[in-house]
Amino acid sequence: MILSENLEKLIQALNRFPGIGRKTAQRLAWFLIAQDKNFALQLADTIKTTVESFTTCHLCNMLSESDPCPICNATDRHDTHLCVVESNSDIQIIENMSEFRGRYFVLNHLLSPIDGYGPEQIHTAELLNRISVLQPSEVILALKPSSEGEATMHYLWELLKDKNVTITRLSTGIPFGGDLEYSSINTLANAWKRRYTV
Repeated sequence: MILSENLEKLIQALNRFPGIGRKTAQRLAWFLIAQDKNFALQLADTIKTTVESFTTCHLCNMLSESDPCPICNATDRHDTHLCVVESNSDIQIIENMSEFRGRYFVLNHLLSPIDGYGPEQIHTAELLNRISVLQPSEVILALKPSSEGEATMHYLWELLKDKNVTITRLSTGIPFGGDLEYSSINTLANAWKRRYTV
């Protein structure tokens, strides 16, 4: 079957979602155009409204509907612990544990020179500034134990080792190459409690 140009564009757009392959994107595209048009148009409007309502917190780099974000604004959070994560979704996963009451910093990427992600792309300068302002006693590197994650943790450890701060990482109860997103709460909680100095 020859797909129309518009349908092909929709399939390619859906194909960009994590975990969505070409076949699934095709099924979703056909589902959307086969529904009552109001459903797809309301979905498009909801996506547009939500995307436009979010901005980046200038303190922690987290996507939020306010700047500063609710976590940076919270008076009951502790400045003594700063948790460094790769993505915004990692914060929600850690918050679901109800174990951490410190602050966060989002890198948005891991070091991967081959993909064009160097120190500037992971917001190194902003992270160092955040540490300088907060003066935490511990920086927790809650990054996935992949080759990129290990390289990023080593790079950050080199930057921070003389900053009079304890640097810890999550225990490798999380499998090498695994994402926080796909770890069970128990696995993540155990890794969290067994974090160790880098």
